[in-house]
Amino acid sequence: MSTNTDSPPVPPAFREYGEQHLPQSPAFGHGKNGVAELVVAREGDNPTRLVSDYVKVPYHLTGTLDSDPAPGLTTICLQDPTGAVTQGDRHTLSVEARPGARAHVTTQSATKVQTMKASYAHLDATLVADSGAYLEYLPGPTILNENARCLQTTSVEMAADATVIVGDVFVPNGLTNHEPFSFDHYHSRLEASVDDALVCADAVDLRPDERDPRDPATVGEFGVVGTLYVFAPSCEDLDGLADGIHDRLAEASDVHGGTSLLKDDAGLTVRVLGDRSADVTAAIEAAWDESRRALLGVGAPIGEEKR
Repeated sequence: MSTNTDSPPVPPAFREYGEQHLPQSPAFGHGKNGVAELVVAREGDNPTRLVSDYVKVPYHLTGTLDSDPAPGLTTICLQDPTGAVTQGDRHTLSVEARPGARAHVTTQSATKVQTMKASYAHLDATLVADSGAYLEYLPGPTILNENARCLQTTSVEMAADATVIVGDVFVPNGLTNHEPFSFDHYHSRLEASVDDALVCADAVDLRPDERDPRDPATVGEFGVVGTLYVFAPSCEDLDGLADGIHDRLAEASDVHGGTSLLKDDAGLTVRVLGDRSADVTAAIEAAWDESRRALLGVGAPIGEEKR
C-alpha cells in the first residue's frame, strides 16, 4: 500500500484568507504550527506500543493508556496546553498503524476555534492502517466561535483487511452567547482509500453569510452535526452492522440519524443531527460502541450508563 504524504489541497477561499496579514505571530510561527507524527506497532498478541512519536507545540503527549477493554489496543490522548485554536494556527496529525496494531486516538477536550479577524485555522489529519490494523480517531467536538474560519481535512489510507473508524462532532457557537452559525467559514473534507482506490469522499462547506445552513438541505432546524465513518472492508455483515446502528440511534433521545453503506462494501457512514452537543456525542458514541461490538467483539469504553 502506497502512502501519499502530499499536503491536501487548500480551497481557493482559504488560500485568499491565508494571504491576509496577521498582526501577531504569523501562520506556521512559534506555537502555531502543531505537529504530531505517531507510529504504533504490535507483535503477535502483545499490547500495541507507540514506537515512534514526534510532537511539536501546541500538541502535547504524555504517554499511552492500556485500559481499553479490547485486547492489545492502546489509547493515545493528545493534549493542547494552549486551550484553543486561533487565527493562523496549523495543526497536522499523522498516525500510522503498522500490521496488526490496534489503537484509539483522541483529544483531552473539545477543539475550540476562536474568533478571527484575519487568516484561518487548518486542522489536518492523516490516518494510515496497514494489513490487519485497527485504528480509531475520535477527537472531541469542534466548536466554532463568532467569525471563525476553519478548514478541517482528513485523509484515510488503509489496507483491504484493516479497519479505521473516524468520528466528528461539529458545534457552531455552542459555548458562546452568539447566535448559532455566526462563524465566517467552515470547510470539512474527508477522503478514504482502500488499497489506493477511493471509497469515500465527503465534504461540507458552510458560509452562513452567503447561505443559511439551516435550510432543509443542510441541517434544517438542528444546530449540531455528528458523523461516524466506519471503514471495514473485511466486515462480513455490513448490513447487520448498519441495522444494529440504526436500532441504537432509534433509542437515542432528541436526535435524528441514519446510516449509509459505502461503495464496494468498504464500510458505512453515520450522520446524526441534534440541538445539543451532549445528545449528538452520545448518539455517535452509541454507533461507535455498536461498531466495536461487531468488529472487535467488545464495546467501547464509554461507561456502562451509556450502553
